Amino acid sequence: MATFIVLLDYTDLGIRNLKDSPQRADAFNEFAEKMGVSIVGQYWTIGSHDGILIMDAPSEEKAASVLLHLGASGNVRTTTLRAFDWAEAQELIGAG
Repeated sequence: MATFIVLLDYTDLGIRNLKDSPQRADAFNEFAEKMGVSIVGQYWTIGSHDGILIMDAPSEEKAASVLLHLGASGNVRTTTLRAFDWAEAQELIGAG
């Protein structure tokens, strides 16, 4: 499984419907699970971004598909980072 950290920023539509955010998150989590993507962590934040998702996906394509579905809702924009744990990073660094 590949790990992704996703930074979330509300759109104008998303902030107008802020009270629905927890229900939208639940629906997204169910969709992601059906697609084989695991939501490891989900946080609402203050500061530069409005939220963070940590998710594990079997492939970059699956992650992209789930995040395209999320973006199509019109409530958030995403910035996605591929994350590597210690062992993965050691393998990458050693391969150079």
